[in-house]
Amino acid sequence: GAEVLALDKFPASLERSAQFVRDWAAKEVKKGRMSDADTADLVGRIRYGGLDDRTALGEVAGLDFVIEAVSEDLDTKRRVFTALLESGLPSDSVLATNTSSISITKLCSGLDRPERFIGMHFMNPVPVMPLVEVIRGLRTDESTLARTLALCTAMKKQHATSEDRPGFVANRVLMPYINEAVFVLQEGIATAEDIDKTMKLGTNVPMGPLTLADFIGLDTCLSIMRVLHQDLGDSKYRPAPLLVNYVEAGLLGKKTGRGFYTYE
Repeated sequence: GAEVLALDKFPASLERSAQFVRDWAAKEVKKGRMSDADTADLVGRIRYGGLDDRTALGEVAGLDFVIEAVSEDLDTKRRVFTALLESGLPSDSVLATNTSSISITKLCSGLDRPERFIGMHFMNPVPVMPLVEVIRGLRTDESTLARTLALCTAMKKQHATSEDRPGFVANRVLMPYINEAVFVLQEGIATAEDIDKTMKLGTNVPMGPLTLADFIGLDTCLSIMRVLHQDLGDSKYRPAPLLVNYVEAGLLGKKTGRGFYTYE
């Protein structure tokens, strides 16, 4: 298996990540899909470090593939890319972004070696969902694409490729669907429960749109809708005012304990 270095600005996030790996492995052992030895091997191959830690950043020079997964904000992502490059990321290493909506070409604008830059949009929850959406920027080369697809296969993931357009495939379809469900709620056409029940039982989706929005994070949904609205210039992508209200109130979904539903 691959050796992995996980970097984050916040120590608490690194601890949560480490605990998640341990908990996930314990469940796999209980299901008979992993052994205790497998767990020890997995845990031993993942190291953790702070983005402000010079010692941890010193290991960047030994990385051959980096996947950025910070918040869906252009400036935040670019600061991370700059920090990685300044820390000695090798010129032949692939730099991938987990963005779900921002243009790959825009993200790597101004960076060295844009031919080594690519999008890898993992679907949540990552350990369960089998798909990675792979997006080439205008200057991404064939070698970078091939290495990215090979990594997806090594991760036992299916991959689908998309052109570099706002929202790519998944969120170009999914987010307007969620946004329209919020408009339906806002206009009093149905309750959140009945909207979700209608879509689950009427279209055979595993989760209703408002429940799904809560799990994704309402702030993330709003960010993506704003990208679609701004970059495509079509009013049909206008974020629902109720979605904006919830985000401004700090009701972001499951991660804050309340969104369209309340969570214990």
